[in-house]
Amino acid sequence: MKIAVYPGSFDPATYGHLDVIKRAAVSFDKVIVGVLHNSAKSPLFSARERVNILEKAVQDIPNVEVKAFEGLSVNFARENHAQVIIRGLRAVTDFEYELQMAQTNRVLAQDVDTVFLTTSLEYAYLSSTTMKEVAYFGGDLSKFAPKEITDAVMEKIHSGKNQTQK
Repeated sequence: MKIAVYPGSFDPATYGHLDVIKRAAVSFDKVIVGVLHNSAKSPLFSARERVNILEKAVQDIPNVEVKAFEGLSVNFARENHAQVIIRGLRAVTDFEYELQMAQTNRVLAQDVDTVFLTTSLEYAYLSSTTMKEVAYFGGDLSKFAPKEITDAVMEKIHSGKNQTQK
C-alpha cells in the first residue's frame, strides 16, 4: 500500500490545500493529512479545531485521513508507515524553501521521498494568510474555501474581535 502524508499548518485550509489533497488521493492508496501543532506559533485555530474542520472538508474522499502531529514531518511519515511526503507548490518562491526542506528530510530519512504537486492555477494566488486577512476585514471568502471552512473562520475572527472590543 502506497501511503503519503501531507503535512502543514492548514490554518485555515484553502481550496489550494484541498486541490492538493484530492489530487494526492488519486495517486496514493492512502493520504494522511498531518495538521502541525507548532507551539512556537499562534494559530487562529487549535490543532484539534483544524483537524475537525478538515475532516468535514474531506469527508467525501474515502482514502484521506486527518491527524494532528508535532515535530518533524519525516517522523510523522515514519509513524504512519508513509513512503512519501506531499508538498504543494504555488509559485517559484515556494520552490526554494520546499526543495531545501525535501533535501533535509531526505538526509534525515532516506526511506521517505518528497513529491511536489503544483497547485492548480486557479488557486496559485491563495494562502491561509491571505484568507485570514480578507476575513478579518469582512471580505467574501467563498472563492477561498468551502463553506464549512469559511464559516469557521468568520466565526473565530468575529469572536476574537468581540473579545478585543470588551
